[in-house]
Amino acid sequence: MGKIVMASGAELDVFNISAGLAGGLALFLFGLEQLSAGLKAVAGEKMKLVLGKLTSNRFIGMFTGAFVTAIIQSSSVTTVLVVGFISAGLMKLTQSIGIIMGANVGTTITAQIIAFKITHFSMLMVAVGFGMLFFGKNDKLKQYGNMLMGLGMVFMGMNLMSDAMKPLRSFEPFLDLMVSMENPFLGLLVGAAFTALVQSSSATTGIVIALATQGLLSLPGGISLIFGANVGTCVTAMLASIGKPREAIRAAVVHVLFNVAGVLLWIGFVDQLAAVVREIGGYDSGTARDIANAHTIFNVANAIIFIWFVTPFAKLVERLVPLESGATELSVKPKYLEDALISTPPIALNAVRLEIGELGKHVQKMMNAILPAALTGTRSKLDKVAEMDSNVDALHMTIIQYVRNVGAQPLGEEDMRELVRLMSAANHLENIGDLIETDMVQIGKRRIEENVTVSPQTTHLLKSLHDRVSHALTLSLEAVYSEDKDIAQKVIDMKEAIAKESKAISEHGAARLLAEGENRGYTYSREMETVERLRRIYYFTKRIAKGVVAKANSLEHENWDEEDGNKNDILIPASAE
Repeated sequence: MGKIVMASGAELDVFNISAGLAGGLALFLFGLEQLSAGLKAVAGEKMKLVLGKLTSNRFIGMFTGAFVTAIIQSSSVTTVLVVGFISAGLMKLTQSIGIIMGANVGTTITAQIIAFKITHFSMLMVAVGFGMLFFGKNDKLKQYGNMLMGLGMVFMGMNLMSDAMKPLRSFEPFLDLMVSMENPFLGLLVGAAFTALVQSSSATTGIVIALATQGLLSLPGGISLIFGANVGTCVTAMLASIGKPREAIRAAVVHVLFNVAGVLLWIGFVDQLAAVVREIGGYDSGTARDIANAHTIFNVANAIIFIWFVTPFAKLVERLVPLESGATELSVKPKYLEDALISTPPIALNAVRLEIGELGKHVQKMMNAILPAALTGTRSKLDKVAEMDSNVDALHMTIIQYVRNVGAQPLGEEDMRELVRLMSAANHLENIGDLIETDMVQIGKRRIEENVTVSPQTTHLLKSLHDRVSHALTLSLEAVYSEDKDIAQKVIDMKEAIAKESKAISEHGAARLLAEGENRGYTYSREMETVERLRRIYYFTKRIAKGVVAKANSLEHENWDEEDGNKNDILIPASAE
């Protein structure tokens, strides 16, 4: 069953070959995922630092793309990161192109790793890695164990695939098929189709090197298949851009144009590239190592060649994918929270930090609109302010759900503290939105019902307090965005000034309460309620700032002063209180 009789009379067991190949590939990809997870956990903070220090220099961008992709082993995730930075206005399309070009260089690390002929150490690597992972005393050691165990499984998978394909060395139809791969265009087509089907250029690379290890594939044939893998991986990028903003589509188009142009540039020189690689590798290199080297040379050379044409690339992509005319600003859909980032917690948490800035913009709009509406506005204006909170609530819940998904990943201690801080900041912003929607809008409506008129002097004092609290909110959001401790400290230091202004308004209100006039009691109540709500808004604003300071000082949340609650209450959204 499932066997083919060869011309020599020997039987070819198709089932065992297929099972060995599929199982080996599964083990290979799972090991690669484990290796990547360990790398991301160990180097995650460095990745975030590198991404945060990007400049307009295209070469730095290229090295950044190579570094990040070498760690996360996914050029698609790197492209998603690029889209977020473009959307945030932190970089232009021209800068992103350098990073995308570098991402292709970063993917070559996979081929280099699996080309090492150390499969006989694979079981030892798995055993040692397992021991480090399960018996290690600290997170860092466990992550290194995860990396070592993953690397061992990569080599185990390669060994299984290689052993499964041994019988094919005497199967003439298969040998003829492998010989046909030396036709560059056929090899390109097969490599692209397989990569597009399995959505993994690493899978194609693994099989190509396994074939080469058994002597079933020549160097020119392997190079053609690798070229095809570079084209096929573009399908992943294009699928990821479906339904996304134009910036995402542009980034995907850059990826496609760069990969396709690079393959077209080299497709006529496969034999020459093979000769160069053999010359570099010498007699002892072997076809598997030569294919890995060809893959690296191809991608590095393309990056070096095309990096000089970043501006024409950008202009071409901008013409091919123009921005939508009349596009309106700010919807409640998140700008930065991409599911592809969740498996890389440090980067995902950075996206959450940027999204909290967007949540803050909605809250600031409410803050700017509420005082005029509460003191002199109509019911209609008050209702419009209240309606703004629906955007705040929707985006807040999206952020919290995303943070929960990130929290389900393996996190280091610092990532866990950052997760708690960001969730806390999102909750505080939602609390401010609720204060405005319910309390301050209700104050305005009572003012209308009671026919209260706030005097110009009191209006001036309330506006001054409101402006100061609003400025504190702006600074706290800036501190979260930039992770600037000094800016956050300014917010905390505003406590005394705000207390002084609040006291002055209370004394002014008390003096007016004793004076003659209509509705003095109602007027005093509405004015003092407004002061109290503004002070409450500052309270939540200050807590956001203290989170930034706590991070900078590497403090635990439970060390905050009693006024700011404890470690438990910061996780409770306002809607649940």
